Amino acid sequence: MKELQPLNENVLLEVTEDLTEKKTAGGIIIPDTAKEKPQMAKVVAIGNIENPGVSVGDIVVYKKYSGTELKFDGREFLFVPYADLLAKIVETESI
Repeated sequence: MKELQPLNENVLLEVTEDLTEKKTAGGIIIPDTAKEKPQMAKVVAIGNIENPGVSVGDIVVYKKYSGTELKFDGREFLFVPYADLLAKIVETESI
């Protein structure tokens, strides 16, 4: 079995997009080429980073034009420098 392991201070993210058709309020279908690239992804692996603030399985927000895209085993991945991660999505309890 082959797997991707990021080197140095990189994080491997799995990019998953909503595959349903998007329509405007007027019913116009927006093609894939006009959609914005998602900025949230799931952490799949972490490179050599001392005390990372994220762990495998976390959903993170990253900079808009960051990373290097790669298709591997039919899935879309993104190698992003750790410094380009902006936030981690966390569940909180409502009061």
